[in-house]
Amino acid sequence: MGLLSDPYRRRALSRLILRLNAPLCVVSFLMGLGWFLGLAFHPFTLRIYMSENAMGSTMVEEHFVHGERALSYAREFAGHKKKAGGMPVAWLEKTMWNLGLEVYKQTFSRTLPFPDEMRERYMVKGTNVYGILRAPRGASTESLVLSVPCSPGQQNHQAVGLMLALASYFRGQIYWAKDIIFLVNEHDLIGMEAWLEAYHDVNVTEVHSSGMLGRAGAIQAAISLELSSDVITSFDVAVEGLNGQLPNLDLVNLFYSFCQKNSLLCTIQGKLQRLDWDSLPAYLHSLQTLLLMVLKQGSGRPQGEHGLFLRYHIEAITVRGINSFRQYKFDMSTMGATLEGMFRKLNNLLERLHQSYFFYLLPSLSRFVSIGVYMPAFGFLILILVLKISCLCGG
Repeated sequence: MGLLSDPYRRRALSRLILRLNAPLCVVSFLMGLGWFLGLAFHPFTLRIYMSENAMGSTMVEEHFVHGERALSYAREFAGHKKKAGGMPVAWLEKTMWNLGLEVYKQTFSRTLPFPDEMRERYMVKGTNVYGILRAPRGASTESLVLSVPCSPGQQNHQAVGLMLALASYFRGQIYWAKDIIFLVNEHDLIGMEAWLEAYHDVNVTEVHSSGMLGRAGAIQAAISLELSSDVITSFDVAVEGLNGQLPNLDLVNLFYSFCQKNSLLCTIQGKLQRLDWDSLPAYLHSLQTLLLMVLKQGSGRPQGEHGLFLRYHIEAITVRGINSFRQYKFDMSTMGATLEGMFRKLNNLLERLHQSYFFYLLPSLSRFVSIGVYMPAFGFLILILVLKISCLCGG
């Protein structure tokens, strides 16, 4: 403080900074770059752990055995979708109603500022269909969401089938304390945004909607499911949301824990975790995973439908079934058991997820870098701007 309050010493410090400005900038850049490169080094990262006591253990027995039923629903959905030339709204409403859900639909339209990439259109119209499973042991004050995008073409039929099979299984259980919403939305992000705006009674993106006829409780967490085939080799989890937002780390840890329990391969950024952490290839693998996450956050684009939930302070992730590792095969029953276990754990929540981190980087799914560790790297890089500004002002 004495150095800054003494005008003579302050001027001497200013002259020293001006004279050494370029070397200080180089040193600051090297320090920031070196610190950032060190974030992927295994000893500098933390092992994942569950902060929320209600989700601290995966000691639940999953009993989902409706894999064949999920495939049957997927084939029916594909046939009716092809026949209707789009979203089979009537079939979805009838099927959900037969499962014992409260069924509602929402029509929406959106005028795009730029033409759609696929069809070069400015007006997008669609319909969202959702069913609500009311909690037999609750007062409908809280809810969970399982969403599936209805994409054009032959994609995501299996996800719809698995969602309906899970709804059928959930309907027969009595331990639910939260409402569960099963949502099939059209036109991916546009349909999801229309549904979220109507559910929360806001209009941010000027989507014209028919409104929300049926609501459940306040949404505590959401999972968006995307599947491309009847059998997958691994689950890939997407966490990057709109404008770089991230879900609570406990939700990611919960998914990874259930994948481990069911011996299901789980990847992030499409990369499988290596076990030889002390080797150079393992370090480069972790560094690449870390850089991909930073770049996706920096783009500001959501990497799945879950990214729109984060805007409404709803913790969410997108889970994608992929086929990248041919030596492994997992069927619908294994996938359904993993999701069923997650929803049973989320059903135990007594409050919103808040104890774990909201700002983090993931070099792998078993290790993370907290904000207190990676911020000094950005601090050294920002210091370069401060030094350059002080040089300009001093000049």
